[in-house]
Amino acid sequence: MRPAVNVATTRVQRVLEVSIRDTIRSGEAIAWMAGSFGAALLMAIAILTCLGANEHGTDDALQATARFSFLLFWAAYSGSALAALFGPRWRFFKTSGRSFGLAFASAHLVHFGLVLWLCQIGAAPPLGSFVFFGIALLWTYILAILSVDWLHQAIGHKSWWWLSTIGLNYILFAFATDFTRFPFRTDPKYILAYLPFIILTVAAPVLRLTAWAQRMIGLLRQRPSPAR
Repeated sequence: MRPAVNVATTRVQRVLEVSIRDTIRSGEAIAWMAGSFGAALLMAIAILTCLGANEHGTDDALQATARFSFLLFWAAYSGSALAALFGPRWRFFKTSGRSFGLAFASAHLVHFGLVLWLCQIGAAPPLGSFVFFGIALLWTYILAILSVDWLHQAIGHKSWWWLSTIGLNYILFAFATDFTRFPFRTDPKYILAYLPFIILTVAAPVLRLTAWAQRMIGLLRQRPSPAR
């Protein structure tokens, strides 16, 4: 009887550990989402208060919230690659990848709200922009929903890999398109508002490809050499 009791106790302990870990993880994700949404909202309110809730003020608020959202997205996109290439000091970005992704999805709601406000005041973006960036927005919330543990497990690792690869790269392409819509200039506004983000959009896939190549080289080196 005692071995059976020990086995049952061990299973209960494992279930409790998993439940506690999932609860902590959910709490952290909620905190990230609330914090990022609040920061984006305060940013938008401050800009609209200073510049007015007209087309000009709303456009500036859109640019600011887009860049804030992009930084969160960039951390989610590049976190694992940073940890793989630069060591344990960057591990935080890898372990917090899901939190960064959910924070991005939450903050981007403010950006989407500003787009709706543009439509309300009669300055709606062109239909092509709605379609192109709307697809990126759709991918954002598809990935956010599928990151829920039981859904993530239900679709399987392989399906998640394909979906996240396609979705994340489409979102990155949408950001890159937005940041490069104006020709290169040397004035301070362009250098501060566009150039750093263009560099980051280029660096993100380079980091991931480099980390992938490093991993492949490591696997090839671990293969036993053929017998002679």
